[in-house]
Amino acid sequence: MPRVGLLSPYSASDPQAQRGRDLFLQALRELGYVEGQNVAVEYRWAEGKDERLPRLAAELVHSAVDVIVAAGGVPSARAAQQATRTIPIVIGGAVDPVGAGLVASLARPGGNITGLTLIPDALVSKQLELLTEVLPKASRVAVLWNPDNSGNARQLRAAEEASGLRLEPVGARSSAEIDKAFVTMAQQRPDGFVVLLDPFFIVERERIADLAIRNRLPGVYGFRIHADDGGLMAYGASRVEIAKQTAYYVARILKGTKPADLPVAQPTKFELVINMKTAKALGLKIPQSVLLRADEIIER
Repeated sequence: MPRVGLLSPYSASDPQAQRGRDLFLQALRELGYVEGQNVAVEYRWAEGKDERLPRLAAELVHSAVDVIVAAGGVPSARAAQQATRTIPIVIGGAVDPVGAGLVASLARPGGNITGLTLIPDALVSKQLELLTEVLPKASRVAVLWNPDNSGNARQLRAAEEASGLRLEPVGARSSAEIDKAFVTMAQQRPDGFVVLLDPFFIVERERIADLAIRNRLPGVYGFRIHADDGGLMAYGASRVEIAKQTAYYVARILKGTKPADLPVAQPTKFELVINMKTAKALGLKIPQSVLLRADEIIER
């Protein structure tokens, strides 16, 4: 029976992490791989602590899995890459795998890693467009980013080049720094803010959403789970498509395809999710033109 290792920076008790796992397992079933019947899956959860990832990756390598799925992007993929240069690794969505040094190029990844990229350049531009549709008078937008994330630096540059807005970067790489970031934003009083793609911000999504409401700051995010857990708006790659593409690559590898022969995929389906409860808490009226484009509107 082939064995798949799932390496995740998130918590096993996080409902959203469980949902992501379930979507992946469902996609595998659709490809003929059923957990416990003709494929085994070993899970390693870092519980929101990236420093645990190298040890967990080493455990998967020691258990001789046939392929490692690096959930959560660059931190998991880098830990897996450092643990093995022979076992195939599939990235379940990374902001900038080339810039992070994980693959040589998207078309020809080389080595033992392939997977998905989340094409951040176009994504940030679209998020800023949505924010200005909701806030037509906006001129200054804060950008919450992780200075340890090379992909975030690339996103910042792309946003600055594509936007006519005044962008004010605010860095955070720990829970305490998130609190400080919102103190800074409260002092600078931007019209709204964008949260760049980073696994750490997903772990801290409820804290960020709560601080945004308390400081009356409208925000837009890159993953729908931010909106599920209190963020105002999220626009990003479809979780279902990410799960299906990840499972497809795992299935190809289990059937003998080498990771170097699988170009890094880019998502083609994106979803807009709006949390109307948060909009009400912020005193915002979402334009009908935006509501009509939403894939889901959360009312609860």
